[in-house]
Amino acid sequence: MEYETIAAVDLGSNSFRLQVGRVVEGQIYPLDSLKETVRLAGGLTADKILERSAMERGWATLERFGERLRSLKGSAVRAVATNTLRVARNAHEFLAAGEIALGFPIEVIAGREEARLIYIGTINSLPAAPHKRLVVDIGGGSTEFIIGRKESPMLMDSLYMGCVGYTLRYFPDGRVDKKRLAIARAAAAKETERIKHVYAEQGWKEVVGSSGTARALVDLLESNRLNPGGVTGVTREGLEKLATMLCKAGSIDAFNAPGVRADRLPVLPGGLAIMMAIFEEFRLTQMNYADGALRLGVLYDLLGRFQHHDMRVATVKHFVRRYQVEKKQAERVRKTALDILFRLRNGKAGELDDEVIFLDWAAMLHEIGISVAHSGYHKHGAYILTYADMPGFSNKDRARLATLVLGHRGKLNRLLELPRADMGWRQLFCLRLATLLHRDRGDRNLPAYMARGDSEGFTFEIPARWLEANPWTAAALTEEAQIWRQAGFGFKVKSVASGRKKDK
Repeated sequence: MEYETIAAVDLGSNSFRLQVGRVVEGQIYPLDSLKETVRLAGGLTADKILERSAMERGWATLERFGERLRSLKGSAVRAVATNTLRVARNAHEFLAAGEIALGFPIEVIAGREEARLIYIGTINSLPAAPHKRLVVDIGGGSTEFIIGRKESPMLMDSLYMGCVGYTLRYFPDGRVDKKRLAIARAAAAKETERIKHVYAEQGWKEVVGSSGTARALVDLLESNRLNPGGVTGVTREGLEKLATMLCKAGSIDAFNAPGVRADRLPVLPGGLAIMMAIFEEFRLTQMNYADGALRLGVLYDLLGRFQHHDMRVATVKHFVRRYQVEKKQAERVRKTALDILFRLRNGKAGELDDEVIFLDWAAMLHEIGISVAHSGYHKHGAYILTYADMPGFSNKDRARLATLVLGHRGKLNRLLELPRADMGWRQLFCLRLATLLHRDRGDRNLPAYMARGDSEGFTFEIPARWLEANPWTAAALTEEAQIWRQAGFGFKVKSVASGRKKDK
């Protein structure tokens, strides 16, 4: 079977989410997603009884989700409920009616199971890495902590603190000041203190935040330029500045900074207090953000498998097939581009670092835009790579790949914002030269050539006799040299008196 449609429903304490995905060659590509802010945790009383109004909001949402899922078989849908329905004494009442509304069974999962699924979802939205990651997910009613390496979680915990519960407890009237924020931070710090020593002993190299609170904080910090030195994600300094802004506003209603999302604003104080406590207790300075979270983890768990290799490799292979790339031509370009890089790096191109890996992928994908139209196909290809769902690729990864595909032909002036020292310029030189040398799209042997480069530009040596026999390519090389000079780089094409044919 070429593909299968599956769906995950996440009954969170703040929001209910539906994610529908299509499985193609082991990768999950989003087809549809729905989100509704239910604030189930807001209807949980002090004695852990879920109020009728909160349940009705949830049931109404599940009815809408059920309509979307009506065409799917039961085995293709998994619905999970988290903290609020874990602790509510009358959860059974909600679940009985909720399953009728949704049309599928609802599982109430334990805190550590939630953490495990969050970790699966997070790592499947990030590039593969050999190091350990600390994943933090601040939900509406609980916060999950996971340390893992590759696909394997090593430590998992779920603490009973969330953005909805903390906002209701410490900021019930919406007012925010330094004293209230300090009390909320202290409470979160006390909760976090129970696990911080074990996590510190395990250690990690990268910190990743997932789900709504982390996303809302990233949006606010980056939109208001609160992070130091243009650093992305969440930073300690940025959180402190955001806290000052919020306290200065005095209330949730009065806070109208750029980047604030209407659905996240009512629970911002609680989420901010928890995140600040985590940064303090775990001695963090910066946290990255990943789109994948519980719902994506549920999809992969439903699929019944992990990806035991770099997901980006599988994605590139799928794109080659999906966009009907001419594989022989892509392989010709890939082989020559990597060979040119090998020469520019004095024989070190065999090392699998990002420069080699991304040049490899760009060469395989440089013609995907032809599936849209041949005219301006490099622009179409860059657009696809910028906006298509690419499992395993971060936004930064996609942007880098799109830049190489966009710049592999045509003028370079559109890429001048790329820092001069960026490795992308050397990658572009290799890719452009390789595509130029294989313009005939045939299996001709190339002559022995030499490529050199430095911060000022590039030199390409090729036998004069071969250039005389290939005037079309000779003219293209002359034009290419002019394009690089217009972009501020030197490019000299030197013809040599004799040259030995290199093996194909």
